[in-house]
Amino acid sequence: MAVRFLLNGEVVEAEGVDPTRTLLEHLRGDLRRTGTKEGCAEGDCGSCTVLVGELEGEAADRKVSWRAVNSCIQFVPMLDGKAVITVEGVARKNGAKDEPHPVQAAMVEHHGSQCGFCTPGIVMSLYGRAVAAKGADAPVDEVLAGNLCRCTGYGPIIAAAETIIPEAAPDVADKLAGLKRDEALSLDYADPIAGLTRRWFAPLSVDELAKTYAAYPDAVVVAGATDIGLWVTKLRKPLKTLIDIGRVEELKTVAREDGGLRIGAGVRYADALETLGELYPDLGAMMRRLGSTQVRNSGTIGGNIANGSPIGDMPPALIALGAELVLHHWNERRTLPLEDFFIAYGKQDRRPGEFVEAVRVPDPRPGAMFKVFKLSKRFDQDISAVCGAFNIQIQDEVVTSARIAYGGMAGTPKRAVACEAALVGQPWNRATIHAAVEALTGDFRPLTDARASAAYRALTAGNMLRKVFIESARPDLETRVQTYALGAAHG
Repeated sequence: MAVRFLLNGEVVEAEGVDPTRTLLEHLRGDLRRTGTKEGCAEGDCGSCTVLVGELEGEAADRKVSWRAVNSCIQFVPMLDGKAVITVEGVARKNGAKDEPHPVQAAMVEHHGSQCGFCTPGIVMSLYGRAVAAKGADAPVDEVLAGNLCRCTGYGPIIAAAETIIPEAAPDVADKLAGLKRDEALSLDYADPIAGLTRRWFAPLSVDELAKTYAAYPDAVVVAGATDIGLWVTKLRKPLKTLIDIGRVEELKTVAREDGGLRIGAGVRYADALETLGELYPDLGAMMRRLGSTQVRNSGTIGGNIANGSPIGDMPPALIALGAELVLHHWNERRTLPLEDFFIAYGKQDRRPGEFVEAVRVPDPRPGAMFKVFKLSKRFDQDISAVCGAFNIQIQDEVVTSARIAYGGMAGTPKRAVACEAALVGQPWNRATIHAAVEALTGDFRPLTDARASAAYRALTAGNMLRKVFIESARPDLETRVQTYALGAAHG
């Protein structure tokens, strides 16, 4: 079966494409759109940035939502029925002549390019900011955090960005609606998207997903591909069968449910950030440092959990909040505390053919104090050395409850139960904090790796708890790095 999508407004078709061929490879190789560059092939440098548009909303009033993504870790079948804009597509027609788009003109005027290799990706990120529904409100530094430039020092690029005014998004809704009606990727066991050695299924409902995964329990489930893409581009891992959840609408919703939020496994970080940030401001602040705009526009919260990384930033926060996981296998569902999902390094409580359907996040408890700290070598778009999350309730200067979780301190995201026990029932003072920090040595035996030494991790984990106490006792103190993301400080 063929993959069909709009490229700069025109329909293109990929017949017999390898399901794990990246969009970047397809653009540069098959379609000869070489303006999009390959810098890292791992979603880090942003030189491959393109815009992807898809229809969203109710059938009677569906609009195209545009987002910047890293094409180096997007698989071609993920684009079926969508629209792609590359740097070749942003110029404006003036009769038979192309004229630079205002974003391009601003980059020229402000000398925002030197060697030029990263420039197409920067242009596309700024173009995305100009046309995205909420993009114009996003701080320039946040938008460009996923675009690395070795030459300019960013000053000229930021100066160019600040002159660009918002504009209407390209109107391709009718063309996309036509592609959607074709449903080229409707699930068919006999005829999935297939290369010479690989198969790609794209179920359209949770029931179809459950049926497909039960039939192919060894398949790799693909959500945003921000991690699985690297399995292909860096590890050269052979992936025989893949199941894409990106077309399952039930998994892409955030809804109120039983005193909290139910977040579908297919919800992207960018789509959940505002809602979670309103409930838990510290969580919203941390999420703005989780990857880049491009990564948050693709990666999903459910995918991050299912991946089971010991240094994933969302699980510690969600564990501290008391989140629950909904797992689905064939025709049955089960719910378990998120902390119980992680058994050991690389091992989760998930049966063959069972997938993460949703995560339930409870509302804040009255009077509870929730804080999250992410420590990494680079402030933006970097993997944590340590991530600590603290959900503490204090009444009459006594700790009545505590849920504390860390990432990067063990083979899994893990609660600090000895530390919690040292806090609960004790006065909220320096002596109690000192005892709780000492108790952390019974909770964790961190490792030394490229990101941090074991001693540094142990020290900073304790200092994070001390920071919680200092911030609660002296809210007037400036304890955090001043950042652009929230117009305030966060760590």
